[in-house]
Amino acid sequence: MRTMTKAELRKHIKQLKSLHQDTNATDSERIMQALATNAHFKNAMTVLLYHSLSDEVNTHQFLEEWCKQKQVLLPVVVGDHLELRHYYGAHELKTGAFGIAEPTGTLFKDYTKIDFVAVPGLAFDKNGHRLGRGKGYYDRLLPQLTNAYKAGICYPFQVVDEVPVEPTDITMDGIITI
Repeated sequence: MRTMTKAELRKHIKQLKSLHQDTNATDSERIMQALATNAHFKNAMTVLLYHSLSDEVNTHQFLEEWCKQKQVLLPVVVGDHLELRHYYGAHELKTGAFGIAEPTGTLFKDYTKIDFVAVPGLAFDKNGHRLGRGKGYYDRLLPQLTNAYKAGICYPFQVVDEVPVEPTDITMDGIITI
């Protein structure tokens, strides 16, 4: 069987997501529990997470819980790049680019202090390759996070045999799913 192009894989995953809508809430809870018990996450002091979109593993409750226990950062879209801001709670979120809820906390610049990053994606493969939405935001950010363990967060149906890879794509250190 030939490898799907990125565009074909994005379309395929979108179809799978609609088939799994009934189990996404339960699966999100289980995936977030797997993240909470992951040794890399547990040992991390400063973590970069994300405020999930409706078609991603739901991180909202997880963020509320962990922002009281760790230094939590969330990305903010600024032009073609992501900047990182402290996250202290949902009360300080505002809608930013692409309809994503973004934090208004203080700007964070010391990327060497980030121990763990949870990375959303449309698909991941067993080699840690990631398929994003196609804008390259994480591919530009992740190389700057030299000390961070990079974990892809996804539903089980998002783990595929092969994700097409380009030289600018960043490989995950691990995948967290159920």
